[in-house]
Amino acid sequence: MFENLSERLDRSFKLLKGEGKITEINVAETLKDVRKALLDADVNYKVAKSFTDTVKEKALGQNVLTSVKPSQLMVKIVHDELASLMGGTAIDINLAGSPAIILMSGLQGSGKTTFSGKLANMLKTKRNKKPLLAACDVYRPAAIEQLRVVGEQVGVPVYMELENKNPVEIAMNAIREARAKGNDVVIVDTAGRLAIDEQMMKEIAAIKSAIQPDETLFVVDSMTGQDAVNTAKEFNERLNFDGVVLTKLDGDTRGGAALSIRTVVDKPIKFVGTGEKMDALDTFHPERMADRILGMGDIVSLVERAQEQYDEEEAKRLQKKIAKNQFDFNDFIAQIQQIKKMGNLKELASMIPGVGKALKDIDIDDNAFKSIEAIIYSMTPDERVNPAILNGSRRQRIAKGSGTTVQEVNKLIKQFDETRKMMRMLTAAKPGSKKFPSLKR
Repeated sequence: MFENLSERLDRSFKLLKGEGKITEINVAETLKDVRKALLDADVNYKVAKSFTDTVKEKALGQNVLTSVKPSQLMVKIVHDELASLMGGTAIDINLAGSPAIILMSGLQGSGKTTFSGKLANMLKTKRNKKPLLAACDVYRPAAIEQLRVVGEQVGVPVYMELENKNPVEIAMNAIREARAKGNDVVIVDTAGRLAIDEQMMKEIAAIKSAIQPDETLFVVDSMTGQDAVNTAKEFNERLNFDGVVLTKLDGDTRGGAALSIRTVVDKPIKFVGTGEKMDALDTFHPERMADRILGMGDIVSLVERAQEQYDEEEAKRLQKKIAKNQFDFNDFIAQIQQIKKMGNLKELASMIPGVGKALKDIDIDDNAFKSIEAIIYSMTPDERVNPAILNGSRRQRIAKGSGTTVQEVNKLIKQFDETRKMMRMLTAAKPGSKKFPSLKR
């Protein structure tokens, strides 16, 4: 995400010359280029100008340590201001009600229904909540069916009334249903329109007035850039929503909406959609996003995603198998499945500092593991457990069964053997082992 902006900012910092101090002369060209980069990223003009003015004011006259280049100091200042521009710190969703009521708003096509399902999934799996989805879009064809399918995907019940065309009544009835069934969160999915119109605004205002939500979220497609900001402003004037949700952020190479919306509407970005899967939803962290924009990676988010898939008992079992040199293809394929659950491979790689820039022109397909999986699944159960028996004839059979070549099968087996050796060495070299003796005396 934000590849274009990241690349432009990186070029801008290289313009900064001079040693010892950042002066008005050596900073002028850099900030002029930074402002142009922000405008090209579809950032609001007033926001871009105010941003560069603030950076200039904070940078001028700052002494540069002998171990730090002027460009590095400028990166630090820009990083802090980017984080501040996007809100400074993450703001959590309000779930104080009993049940907590969350109202969705936004234009048609912004991704409200899909986000409703993703949020329900997040609250269920990470917060131990019992959400109920309420289908209050009575206009769009198949809207209720879409929410029903989404709810089925994430294992969350959906309240719907096929004959009732009054969204206020449906929302109120959904809340009664939640109280009766013990659901502690109600997510109200409302109708969107192709453009802002008076009827829609009156309707959603009426729903808000009737149900008194704990949280009203404005859902917007981040790829619409400045249009997203303008729409957010108009919705906020009528609804006074509590937070913004940016969908399709994984496809946004510019970043205009993320960088402008907080300043223009003075409301925090709370969530970002980062893919099509129902678990592709992240809490918005301004500092981490600033890291990613400036090519510093996002190692904290990467670790958090890994921890979500981490099973302590499974890790202990695996460690014992590695120590005994019993790590097999069943374990190998299980590790691949864990990695795939963490999200898009290129996005995961870009969270590692420095890797994002290296991969900017390289396409990493989510099907990168497909041939590996095909080869392993073409093995017999005995072959997966005992890789040593994979002789020439077995490898030929596996190649035919997986639609690959013998060379590809050989390459995978070789990589597997090298991985197993490396894992065993790392396990043997743990503190306290003979190869890596403890420092305790």
